[in-house]
Amino acid sequence: MNLNVTSSDELFDVLDRAGRQTGETKPRKFVHRDGDWHRAFHCWVIVSTGEPEPSVIIQRRGLMKDTWPDRLDVSVGGHFAAGEVLADVIREMDEEIGQVAPITELRLLGTRISIGGHRAGVLDNEFQDVYLWQTALPFDAFRPNPDEVAWIELITIRELVELITGTDGEAKTHVRLPDGSDRRGKIIANDFIPSPDQYVRRAAIAMDLAIRGYPHPVI
Repeated sequence: MNLNVTSSDELFDVLDRAGRQTGETKPRKFVHRDGDWHRAFHCWVIVSTGEPEPSVIIQRRGLMKDTWPDRLDVSVGGHFAAGEVLADVIREMDEEIGQVAPITELRLLGTRISIGGHRAGVLDNEFQDVYLWQTALPFDAFRPNPDEVAWIELITIRELVELITGTDGEAKTHVRLPDGSDRRGKIIANDFIPSPDQYVRRAAIAMDLAIRGYPHPVI
């Protein structure tokens, strides 16, 4: 993010309905007001826990977010500012969870088309490039930034799949707060941002396939 402008004034490239550049740029607040299509970056982060079952980081969105405050979301999510490419936007990882993946370790799962509009004055239409990062870093190496997220949580991929598919009604998590303290947590499927395309379910299944060695997981 350009530190010389506020988040709402950050410029985005406006896309057409096919995801192509239109040549127009607009401030974020007007893009969200007008429902313009724009690019976003998502990354699901699988960390090392020392346990047989791999676990994934999920984030609790901050209360001040203009879209879906206080909901559970992908490990890292952010926008491509005008003119940015992947090498630029991965800064979102450091801004939100305190670590940045080497580009060579990012695995593209696909591009999701997200049509959003959950409250008056905000219409968030995105082409989301969705990546997976499997890292040897432990959960202790990650620290949520309170300016971006409320906290981060760790859940095994098996438990996430069971939660999202309705096998279990709730799941226990390991919560890390911005001050570095930890506590136990408990989540339900409805804590996640709702999505008609079952995004979290698709992502959970793709991650499960990836850790089992399937070569072509996609969302």
